[in-house]
Amino acid sequence: MQLPSNAFKAALRAGRAQIGLWLGLADAYASELFASTGFDWLAIDAEHAPNDLRSVLGQLQAIAPYPVHAVVRTVSGDATLLKQYLDIGVQTLLIPMVESAEQAARIVAATRYPPAGIRGVGSALARASRWHQVSDYLRDCEREICVLVQVESAVGLDNLAAIAATEGVDGVFFGPADLAASMGLLGKTADVRVQDAIAQGIETVRSAGKAAGVLSADPSIARQYLTAGALFVAVGIDTTLLVRAARDLRALFMDAANTSPSSARGGS
Repeated sequence: MQLPSNAFKAALRAGRAQIGLWLGLADAYASELFASTGFDWLAIDAEHAPNDLRSVLGQLQAIAPYPVHAVVRTVSGDATLLKQYLDIGVQTLLIPMVESAEQAARIVAATRYPPAGIRGVGSALARASRWHQVSDYLRDCEREICVLVQVESAVGLDNLAAIAATEGVDGVFFGPADLAASMGLLGKTADVRVQDAIAQGIETVRSAGKAAGVLSADPSIARQYLTAGALFVAVGIDTTLLVRAARDLRALFMDAANTSPSSARGGS
């Protein structure tokens, strides 16, 4: 049995932009629905959405038959947690709140087996190795693991060049919401100061030879990020899409709520 390839990682290395969608519904059926819609990658959020190891596993299995890549954002860079996600088959991890090169290096180490890192060995129990049926999984798995770190604070921006230069880091993702808050601009992700900081950050990451990523549900801002050189850009969030569509549909019938059956029939 062959090691599954990571098409997302290969695309980033080749400089091909990857358009993604954020998933927060924490439901395998919904994730499969979105897997069928043509995005390059789907971010399963285990930081702010009500996901756990089991629900992430279910979504990985639901997405697997489709030509889309699953990126999992964890709640932290804890090595024990990363080990579990890797064992259930996550090939691309997005780790939030990274603020130093040392922190980034610890995260990379958690994705590597000794002597290169500290990942615990349990491949006979792991979906990632197809329960020890993937030939040379222990030796080769690192090749298909993609490590993305999330910079979303002023401190992280100050240390961005060193973070991006960390060996084993494949890309840096910018979190506009937390970054804006860290800059004293809570809720103002479209503020020019936040946008300028992200644009400069993208250039710093590109200069290190790494891929830059970001999320924006505003199409014009998302296109600005792509023009600036970001390679993995999430352009929407499932929860936002659902709420907006439901509200828009209800708004089409607001007049009906204020019309009685008798008046609608021209009653007496």
